[in-house]
Amino acid sequence: MTPARGPLRLIPFLAAAHLRHEWVLTLCLVTALAAVISPLLVLLGLKHGTIQTLRERLVEDPVFREIRPTQTREFAPAWFDDVASWPGAGFLTPTILPLSSVISVALPDGSALFDLIPTAPGDPLLLENGGAVPGEGEVVLTAEAARRAGVASGGEIEVRVTRSRAGRGEAVEARLRVAAVLDPRAGSLPRVYAPLPFVLDVEAYKEGYAAPARGWAGETPQPYPSYDGAVLLLPAPLQPIVRSGLAINTGFGRIAEIGPDRVRELTGLAPPEGFACYDLPAPGAPVTASSLRAVDQKLRGHSRVLLPYVRDLALRAGDRELRPVGLSLDASQAALLGLEPTPWPGFGGRLPEGGALVGCLWPAADGLAPGATVDVRAPGQAEVSFFLRVAGSIDLDRPVVPAELMGVLRTAAQRAVAFDRQAESFRMARGGYRGFRLYAAGIDDVPGLYRRLKEQGVEVVAEVEAIERIRVLDHGLSRLFWLIATLGLFGGTGVLVASLYAAVERRRRDLGVLRLLGFARRHVFFFPMAQGLIISVLGLAAGFGGYAVLAGAIDRAFAMDLAPGEAFCTLPGVYVPLFCLSTLALASLASLVAAWRATCIDPAEVIREQ
Repeated sequence: MTPARGPLRLIPFLAAAHLRHEWVLTLCLVTALAAVISPLLVLLGLKHGTIQTLRERLVEDPVFREIRPTQTREFAPAWFDDVASWPGAGFLTPTILPLSSVISVALPDGSALFDLIPTAPGDPLLLENGGAVPGEGEVVLTAEAARRAGVASGGEIEVRVTRSRAGRGEAVEARLRVAAVLDPRAGSLPRVYAPLPFVLDVEAYKEGYAAPARGWAGETPQPYPSYDGAVLLLPAPLQPIVRSGLAINTGFGRIAEIGPDRVRELTGLAPPEGFACYDLPAPGAPVTASSLRAVDQKLRGHSRVLLPYVRDLALRAGDRELRPVGLSLDASQAALLGLEPTPWPGFGGRLPEGGALVGCLWPAADGLAPGATVDVRAPGQAEVSFFLRVAGSIDLDRPVVPAELMGVLRTAAQRAVAFDRQAESFRMARGGYRGFRLYAAGIDDVPGLYRRLKEQGVEVVAEVEAIERIRVLDHGLSRLFWLIATLGLFGGTGVLVASLYAAVERRRRDLGVLRLLGFARRHVFFFPMAQGLIISVLGLAAGFGGYAVLAGAIDRAFAMDLAPGEAFCTLPGVYVPLFCLSTLALASLASLVAAWRATCIDPAEVIREQ
């Protein structure tokens, strides 16, 4: 042992011996310090325990994290992708119209109508209420639904979906396995939670459509063709009164004479010489087959050809852009115009079948043989990918396709349309959903999601007020705790400073003797600091002991208001080392004044006193 390190190692033992010698004064200091520490720990425990209990009661019940829409409107699939990516969004799934979300469930004594709710992986209402996410052919029931149906988890229920079509009632049935039964806390209403595809099939069936995957018969929703206008070709000009009548109650805004070049641009054909050519544009909303039929009715007795058109429609075939024109001519129309009829039927307002809708006349310059197919893509609500089958060639630099196909692609710009390659037909796809189920990841995320949806104009309701009250209470208790803690710290620090300084003054002679025995100034500097740390450790032990007694008494006093596992006064484990380190650091700072005073003692004073 070197002479320099020996005295420094003796300082803690000497400081402890001195405190033990003056045990009465030491006990008073420890008690005073514990009297400051215990209330602070109890206050921190109450603040954390009370808030944590309230928060857990909100967090454990997913209802407080739910944000519910209050209006029925259409939400596009892209909207769901956007909202699901928001910070704080924990779970999101689409829902259907309330009138479609009711199914009949067989009961032991008959049947009853239950609510059908879509679910998906991660559904907190199911996972946090003793349930599980159902798979294909499975459902989850609320406790009330299971009681009325007389089934338990693992059993089966029989559901019946009904509809009225063409004046007659129709129904289909399905047997579904009960994957789980939820706790009563999940809701008191009889509800059936099923995967979203099943719920969507139920909605489609109720609306008259088929669900082929389940064997449910019905219609296939075909897209309706829509157009930007029509070209009218006649061997002789129309009388002014007839012309003006074509723009009345037909959906067309006006009628104007056009030249052969404009006809060729819109329809791909050149009218015979001497024909009168008119353009019937629709400057507002697009026109449908009913508008074309209305014009046809007004032209009864006139030899005419009415050709609908779509403007500015661009397709993509690989990296190549195509701008097709729509043309459908039957034999009589072609004879009137002195042309060959198109390989597909003339325009009749209905979509041609048997693959004729995707036929085309391809530019002869490209050299494509009849029967070849070209994969193309069309823009819209969702990009439509389909193919065109070459039925022949044409002396144009643009493909000619059925007018009905152009109308379908025009509709696809506003409504989602899909192409069935096997059936070679188009069908309406789901454009959006009529509602949603949204749960925040935590209760602190609810207000932010609520405000963000409000800013989008989506009317929703949530337990924002209850959550805000907890947050306000938490902030208020935090400010109160730190105010009291600051006062307590100043008081405890003052007690230590005065006590240690007084101890140095009382032991001036003893510290001077230590200096005479060879202890340097830096050695006696640590004497009061060691005493301060020892007193702090003893005070912390006594303070935590007092906290344990008081916390137990508080929890016992409020035991009737607490659920199993809850406590009104509890201290998180992470706070214990932080509190201990903070107390020891303050004790070290408080002893600096006494340590500085100890270094000022002159050994000569001890000799003079002797």
